[in-house]
Amino acid sequence: MPGHKRNPNVTGADLPYGIDITEIEGFDDLHHADGILLEAEKRAARVYSAEETHYLVNGSTAGLLSAVMGCTARGGKILMARNCHKSVYNAVYMKELYPIYIYPEFDPETELNGEIRPEKVRLLLEENKDVQAVVITSPTYDGAVSDTEEIAGIAHERGIPLIVDEAHGAHFGFHPYFPDNSNAKGADVVIHSFHKTMPSLTQTALIHMNGKLADRKKIRKYLHIIQTSSPSYVLMSAIDECIRLLEENKDRMFENYTGLLREIRNELSLLKNMRLVQSRIFDRSKLTISVKDTFLKSRSTEKIIPFTGRDLYIRLLKEYHLQAEMAAGSYVIAMTAPGDTREGMKRLAEALTETDRILCRRDPGPCVKDREFGRNEQVYTVWEAENMRDSGKVCTEHTVWNKAAGKTALEYAYLYPPGIPLVVPGERISEDTAEQIRKYREAGFRIEGTEKREEIEVLKDG
Repeated sequence: MPGHKRNPNVTGADLPYGIDITEIEGFDDLHHADGILLEAEKRAARVYSAEETHYLVNGSTAGLLSAVMGCTARGGKILMARNCHKSVYNAVYMKELYPIYIYPEFDPETELNGEIRPEKVRLLLEENKDVQAVVITSPTYDGAVSDTEEIAGIAHERGIPLIVDEAHGAHFGFHPYFPDNSNAKGADVVIHSFHKTMPSLTQTALIHMNGKLADRKKIRKYLHIIQTSSPSYVLMSAIDECIRLLEENKDRMFENYTGLLREIRNELSLLKNMRLVQSRIFDRSKLTISVKDTFLKSRSTEKIIPFTGRDLYIRLLKEYHLQAEMAAGSYVIAMTAPGDTREGMKRLAEALTETDRILCRRDPGPCVKDREFGRNEQVYTVWEAENMRDSGKVCTEHTVWNKAAGKTALEYAYLYPPGIPLVVPGERISEDTAEQIRKYREAGFRIEGTEKREEIEVLKDG
């Protein structure tokens, strides 16, 4: 294996057949590494200031699933940020955990969800003394950074591990322009998506383990279960090349990268109608462009119409051939990375500056706004709700969003990206959440997770 026998002439496609191998003699085995892969993982641990590091070829999802399930007992409690990725919720489902949610701060001015406050973590741990692990996302998809060092200290006072989904922070710790990574701040398990902000291939990631509070043996066991038994050497070589680059040329790479970031952030600070915004503690690699309270004059009717994040996203794509990372109701995120060029940054700055000139600002109108997570009431856990649904012993129905408030959800509902659930199975949908999702749909956003495009499955009797 593989069946192509490293012969590109079989298909004629320009694919890396020549380096696509399996666990042949001399090339080690990711699941039982004791040779070149073990040395590669030790090198990655040194670069990222971790005690133990493993390659992930199933993305950060595999790392988060393994970390959560490895640090908890079946039926236990976990304290988790409500803005965690859906893979954390999947781990809760598979391990039948009872989640205690902690909500991020929300800034109504920027309409960004911010960091997780350490004092909230402390309070919830005091109220729930049987919590087995804490999970937070830092930086978030929007770029908000939490004080992981203080949160780690609070978790350690209780003798439990802190798991940090730092998927969007693989560039942290290599230049003073960015925060240190969470390995250096006392986190017990840290997951990095290499492909998000570093020059690596899609699906590549790292999981790091530190200290004695995380059950490393159990985490490794789940890694063996969840990761493919045929890990791609193409993907692993991409990780290795990225680690080599960080070892040999990180200073040059990050000096160039941060220089470009400073330039474009200075240019975008001059926008008159749109705004470059950030939360209190922020990852400056994310360019978050707010269109809050902006309006566009229609060329055909002379009417003033609200301008949304979705409008900016589409305009950048169709008018300037620029693919933004994601759009929310009142802002767009442009993700930067060391692979960006001066030409690309200049094109983005010019596109935003030109768009800014055709907008105006007024008092808030009826445009879609982003709000903090709707405080849906948790009636059942994820696994209780899904077991009820699968049993066929309860009456269910599909309902449209303007009739969903007060109903108990049996499906997820989320925008992708970023894959953070707005509704989780087992939650009673709040008026705020139902209204927010309805407005997202009207504005052209696609709601994922539901079987039917315009509806969500709920318990018929509440």
